Amino acid sequence: MVTIKEATSKSDLKKFVKFPFSLYRDSPYWVPPIIKDELETFDRDKNPVFKDADAWFFLAYKNDVLVGRVVAIINNIEVNRQQLRKMRFGWFDFIDDPEVSERLLEKVAEIGKDHQLDYMEGPVGFSNLDKVGVLTEGFDHIGTMITWYNHPYYAGHLERLGFVKEKEYLENKFPFGNADPALFTRVQALIKKRYGLREINCTKTSEVLPWTDQMFDLFNETYSALASFVPITDIQKAYFKKKYISLINPEYIKFIVDKEDKLVSFAIVMPSFSRALQKAKGKLFPFGVFHLLRAKKHNTDVIFYLIGVHPEYQNKGVTAIVFNEYYKTFTKNGIKNCIRTPELEENTAIRQIWKHFNPIVHKRRRTYRKNLG
Repeated sequence: MVTIKEATSKSDLKKFVKFPFSLYRDSPYWVPPIIKDELETFDRDKNPVFKDADAWFFLAYKNDVLVGRVVAIINNIEVNRQQLRKMRFGWFDFIDDPEVSERLLEKVAEIGKDHQLDYMEGPVGFSNLDKVGVLTEGFDHIGTMITWYNHPYYAGHLERLGFVKEKEYLENKFPFGNADPALFTRVQALIKKRYGLREINCTKTSEVLPWTDQMFDLFNETYSALASFVPITDIQKAYFKKKYISLINPEYIKFIVDKEDKLVSFAIVMPSFSRALQKAKGKLFPFGVFHLLRAKKHNTDVIFYLIGVHPEYQNKGVTAIVFNEYYKTFTKNGIKNCIRTPELEENTAIRQIWKHFNPIVHKRRRTYRKNLG
């Protein structure tokens, strides 16, 4: 018999965070989070997302053994301002037992119905900067620090329970050798001259920080048209700035500005921390920090995390300037492989940006939906 317990104490939340460490103990592809960071994500006093969201954490037990987990989430900006009456669920992990997945999702559905919501969708996080989707293809590729990994049986459990595909996400990669500078070097010079644009390259985190508020504003403007988009609030900007910017090699953050120094485009590339996080095993100390710092400075794999272009400059070749700057940086740093984060299948504009690099789709993932009526 499966019993569901709401995780409310610090001890329960630690069990919640550590459960995947046992579930994926033998997987060479799963990338563990840093336990301390994950706990802070779920801390209502530390994560400002809880000013606009509510969450319930559930643990599943069978014969007194922990066998599953899920977070039920209501994003109040989404529900109240956007009138999208969606019950979110995420951090959904479970053993291959239909009763476990069913009982966990029943708890999510109960909360959704109690709040008169129309449907539930997941796995998703609190916002657009969180992890998303059940992996459906590419189980033999290592994960990243910004994606969930899961066993192949997950999708089958959801479909058995009547969930249907809501959104499809593609993950692409290409060798850096595919980047032919002839495709963007001449073009970027013409674009800069035509629109009065210039690039800003940074070598220190302190040089990045003055631009981050503009960057998050531009992120909101760039992605607002996508169906899944929930804007980042001012208080979340400060939180993400503090939590993530220091992890990124400042050389891998590029800004493009106009004559008035207004930001018209940005891009964030992160070194791959996957192997370093596997070595850290969820802990920063005593050696985890060393592995992460080494990965930050000495890495031949990079992940394209975000690219934003102001709506007025979309389809005007601005990304050629961005790619030209990355080409110079990657050449200097000996980069070999470029990996892209999950991108909505419907986002054809982003695929046009990358088409000349001959990327291959190496993973697919999706979110699932079920009506609550």
